[in-house]
Amino acid sequence: MRYLPHTKQSREAMLEAIGVSSIDQIFKDAGAPQIALDDFALPKHLSEMEVERHMAALAAQNRAAGAGPFFVGCGAYKHHVPASVDHLIQRSEFLTSYTPYQPEISQGTLQYLFEFQTQVAALLGGEIANASLYDGSTGCGEAVLMAHRLTRRKKAVLAGNLHPQYGAVVKTLSDMSGFEVVDGTVTPGGVEDLSTLIDDETSCVVVQTPDIFGTLHDLTKIAETAQAKGALLIAVVTEVVSLGAVKSPGSMGADIIVAEGQSIGNGLNFGGPYLGLLATRHKFVRQMPGRVCGETVDADGERGYVLTLSTREQHIRREKATSNICTNSGLCCLAFTIHMTLLGEKGLTKLSRLNHAKAVQLSQQLAEIEGVTLLNDQFFNEFTLKLEGRDAAEVTAQLAAKDILAGVPGGRLWPERDDVKDLLIVAVTETVTDADFDALVAGLKEALNA
Repeated sequence: MRYLPHTKQSREAMLEAIGVSSIDQIFKDAGAPQIALDDFALPKHLSEMEVERHMAALAAQNRAAGAGPFFVGCGAYKHHVPASVDHLIQRSEFLTSYTPYQPEISQGTLQYLFEFQTQVAALLGGEIANASLYDGSTGCGEAVLMAHRLTRRKKAVLAGNLHPQYGAVVKTLSDMSGFEVVDGTVTPGGVEDLSTLIDDETSCVVVQTPDIFGTLHDLTKIAETAQAKGALLIAVVTEVVSLGAVKSPGSMGADIIVAEGQSIGNGLNFGGPYLGLLATRHKFVRQMPGRVCGETVDADGERGYVLTLSTREQHIRREKATSNICTNSGLCCLAFTIHMTLLGEKGLTKLSRLNHAKAVQLSQQLAEIEGVTLLNDQFFNEFTLKLEGRDAAEVTAQLAAKDILAGVPGGRLWPERDDVKDLLIVAVTETVTDADFDALVAGLKEALNA
């Protein structure tokens, strides 16, 4: 049989083995006091054809990002992915063994992972990069744990303008591990002073550039301040295309650089799968999570690729591992590598400049609307608008009814805060057109005057 449900006796034996009295206790850390399948009132069974018909009807309710003007960002960006990327990732030499423990039959996988690491290290400005993580947010959490191990300290300082969902991942890991987290001040469109939060117990300072509001930051000073206290600077980049136009975090002194790689080679895909990028200093390699692929020669002197570093405990003794991330986003980082190779340095620079130019063009048009204020002095392809006296969530809902996805309301990121409800974060990529700009400008004027 393909499916063998647990018996009452087997469930009781497993619960006894882990020291809990009920299944409900297992889920208490997820914030669910009780989880019962009966609450969902699902039908007992449907035919395959009925299930397909039902799922197709649900899918038809979705609106594709390319179906109209689209200005949503905040960590997930709509960029053009060449058709050649999807074609090449299906070639057989790349679809070898998923986990490359046997290099003799995994050369295709190992080679592209090696090339991927080379690209990521160069892009982020690190001395060495790993073979990818799950996504940017979990990569951020892993970087904080890595800093704790390196400094033997237990306190992380998070910039207020760090993506709040990245911060939530860090706090979840810290709560489970007994580490302290200190939050900076949310400063829309501005620069916060984190120096007063750094002390002799601080293991790391986590900053983002461009930050959640789109503002670019020079990390040189905060890197020096953190390192003077014996702490590490962790830099987060959610829009990796920006690195084609601005200085890399590593070149500004960051010790660990984490990025979300979705923008290159990977579509939005309703939120995933994505891929996390991580680069650091070579001397930290033994505490770096994940795997490292390396280049070598075989017995005949021919070039070959191997899995150079992969903490064995990640697979058999997880409590002693540097990380419990035991795999990498293989297909996603292959797509990243192919797209980056197709772009090349000149192509990435041209793409990033196009993104910035379009964002500047739209920001100027929107700033001319009465009741709209642009908060950013500098940005890459994302900026924040203040809609005077209006709830940005209500305005975006009105625009969405006209098939215009205007951006991300501040209240969606911080639902508990009243001081961000009038903020609208707008992202602009190479995929938007002048007609899209005109639609957003006209729609926003109408919504604000309604």
